[in-house]
Amino acid sequence: MQFSSDNMFELLKKLSNAHGLSGYEDEVRELIKAELEVVSDEIRVDNLGNLIAIRNGNEKKLMIAAHMDEIGFMVKHIDEKGFIRVTPVGGWFHQTVLNQRVILHGSKGKIYGVFGCKPPHIMEDDERKKIIKIKEMFVDIGASSRDEAIEMGIDVGTPVTSDRQLVRLGQKVTGKAFDNRAGIAAMISAMKETKSDATIYAVGTVQEEVGLKGARTSAFAIEPDAAIALDVCVATDFPGSESAHIDIRLGKGPAITVADAAGRGLIASKKVLKWLKDTAEKNGIPYQLEVAEGGTTDATAIHLTKAGIPTGVVSVPARYIHTPVEVIDMGDLQNTSLLVARALERADKYLK
Repeated sequence: MQFSSDNMFELLKKLSNAHGLSGYEDEVRELIKAELEVVSDEIRVDNLGNLIAIRNGNEKKLMIAAHMDEIGFMVKHIDEKGFIRVTPVGGWFHQTVLNQRVILHGSKGKIYGVFGCKPPHIMEDDERKKIIKIKEMFVDIGASSRDEAIEMGIDVGTPVTSDRQLVRLGQKVTGKAFDNRAGIAAMISAMKETKSDATIYAVGTVQEEVGLKGARTSAFAIEPDAAIALDVCVATDFPGSESAHIDIRLGKGPAITVADAAGRGLIASKKVLKWLKDTAEKNGIPYQLEVAEGGTTDATAIHLTKAGIPTGVVSVPARYIHTPVEVIDMGDLQNTSLLVARALERADKYLK
């Protein structure tokens, strides 16, 4: 039975509030494992850290993949006064970082910090006109010296993530890491909902934000007959986005990718597009079509694996991607999982 709105909200909340910088997805992986154990015949973790949940069926092998990692930072230097410099992990827009609160995942547990910089009160006029870059910011954890910061469990290499909790925003929700905890929630729901006769591989991939790494290795090992990547895509229904000439709106259903990264990433095959579009139309599921000039997904790595794997992308439209305040519509999330669940059941008709 499809997740209720309340159940989906609680699942997304649990996933979004968890932390998993690229390469440090352990906390998220354990949550996914707990959710999928009841509907899987086997769950394993591969050498790179991908979680692979398998539900046995016939000889047709279908892969659904959603990346577990989120963008964040990593400690690269602690100065003598205890202030910390970080390097971004994944794609950040500098203006969204300043004055945000973060969590440093140190050897002694979680430590809270805030991003700071030279205040405008003591800046020269020309300094106030410039964008402050991340390399000019520092993280303040309240330490008074480098030794104190190290005693708190912080050192070079400590992962850092945003400190935000998921909350309702009218009929929508906002929180961190919807890219791609929304995709993970849809994958879990689809795995529980589908009645497909195929053998299903549900994969939580690692390190998507830094090079689609987990998708590449897991697809190579599974070598599925077809795959669907679940992710988020950029909504263009807010002020200032009109110039993109892309019409992706919250509340209008999941987006099916026709092409991304101006064709340098994925150009979906005709049979995959027909498979996903026909499934949506026959089941009364609203959907949107996306042709994007920037950004790509795990599908780019999957579809080029071995001799090639027919791959599609179903995305949850999201506002303010790659910030701590991403916004999605819960109806879109539910319809994303439903579309994938129904598509898995119809694969034989389209994927000969």
